[in-house]
Amino acid sequence: MIHALRRSYACRWTVPIVAHVDEAIFVQRYFVQCLQCTYCFDSCCQYGVDVDEENVVRLRRHGVELERYTGLSPDRWFSGEWSDDPEFPGGRHTRTRVEEGACVFRNRAARGCMIHSFALDRGLDYHDLKPMVSVLFPVTFDGGLLHPATEIEDGTLQCAGDGPTLYRGVRCEIPWYFGHDLVAELDAIEAAVLAEAAQAD
Repeated sequence: MIHALRRSYACRWTVPIVAHVDEAIFVQRYFVQCLQCTYCFDSCCQYGVDVDEENVVRLRRHGVELERYTGLSPDRWFSGEWSDDPEFPGGRHTRTRVEEGACVFRNRAARGCMIHSFALDRGLDYHDLKPMVSVLFPVTFDGGLLHPATEIEDGTLQCAGDGPTLYRGVRCEIPWYFGHDLVAELDAIEAAVLAEAAQAD
């Protein structure tokens, strides 16, 4: 079921704007502690990720350091193809390049995203550098709707069904992008959805 929010919530970069939420994010589950997973080997990184134009600019500002940290020259970072999309800051997005079956920024020597680890290592806020789609995964946005990512809906996310709900997994990330008021409203909807489910049982 889709719930209309009391008002629209704009991202700190103006877009995307969230006005509805799919209650499935309060029910569907996944293994939140990604780096403690012993069976998927970062399979969710196999397709790369959408990166908005403004995020690309921010990453390129750290080009020399990021290249040194990752061993990846900037010409290997992105696919080079762009898609116009008004829901992404800058009005369009590209995608991280895929090499050897995974996003180029996947850490082959260990686990996880090298953009994320680079930011933490340098004392930077990873939200500024890591693509928003990655940070919020497996919750995503489309047409003003906050909803489960495709990998949840089509059953291809290997860790789906095991752990906290999608919402609880990313709840701490949402305020940075959309503010605490959105979380307060989502908390209220979550409580109502879970109460209704409990009564149905």
